Amino acid sequence: MAAALAMRRDEGDRRVRLEPDHGGCDYLVVAPRVAVIIPCYSDGDWVGQAVRSIREDEPVEVVVVDDASPDAATRSALTELERAGARVLRRDVRGGPGAARQAGIAATSAPFVYPLDADDLALPGVLAEMADALERDPGACACVGDIAEFGDHTLVRRIPARLDPYRVAFTNEYPVTALFRRSAIEAAGGYPTLPGLIGYEDWNLWLTLAERGERVVHLGSPGYRRRLHGTRLNQVARAEHRRYYSAMRRAHPDLFARISTHRKASDLPPVRRLLYPLLFGMRARVPFERRLKPLFDRLGLWTRAERH
Repeated sequence: MAAALAMRRDEGDRRVRLEPDHGGCDYLVVAPRVAVIIPCYSDGDWVGQAVRSIREDEPVEVVVVDDASPDAATRSALTELERAGARVLRRDVRGGPGAARQAGIAATSAPFVYPLDADDLALPGVLAEMADALERDPGACACVGDIAEFGDHTLVRRIPARLDPYRVAFTNEYPVTALFRRSAIEAAGGYPTLPGLIGYEDWNLWLTLAERGERVVHLGSPGYRRRLHGTRLNQVARAEHRRYYSAMRRAHPDLFARISTHRKASDLPPVRRLLYPLLFGMRARVPFERRLKPLFDRLGLWTRAERH
């Protein structure tokens, strides 16, 4: 019997099913499992590529959130996306990527949320793979994948398979772009923005999830492509790292009060377990860090990575 694809948002039942219409045809109703949230601030050169990189064999909610971009080039790029059928939300006042992601989450309803920065790229079919992984493991708050970095250098950055409260207390090794269970984000209070601070919102969310005892499942392969170019927001925030990190410590008292317990339970090797508080945490950026870190990554001296 002929079937046509129809779209319906239904929080109570997202299963695929056939429904007869009054003309005698069966309609295949597929509610999106994944909402892709793309915050955009002066990313006119890249945002179109981010939207077009989403290639799935099932329906996906996609919303671009313009965080009050001041430049005409980005406004023009967003208008072109709208003409092509993309959904764009516009904020009047810049609030940072965390606030933009929250606006996108509020404007969508799919049970899984995939935040994708406007200068990064999704991988074909990865959303369905990650959604399948979360459906197989209802207790996981998110599905993480490795990060395929490209641009200034090219490598695959390995992501921990476990949400380790000890290691995330000192440094954020977890990706901005993962597939989160909407209910987990909501239970964590969304993307918590520290008053007066723009940056580290993703780290702050991972801290909240770790403090709540949440766990993740690993895809076993890359979850997105991260474009390295110029100065990204987290690099700007790094200049104010001590202030940001102090604010996050104050926001997560229970996690840091139990740091000794978390250290004993960590799956880090003993030497790295001792080094994390010395190398990370409150430590300010060391001279030439931005140049040396990619070299150390490629040599495998600290971060688990593979050259491609």
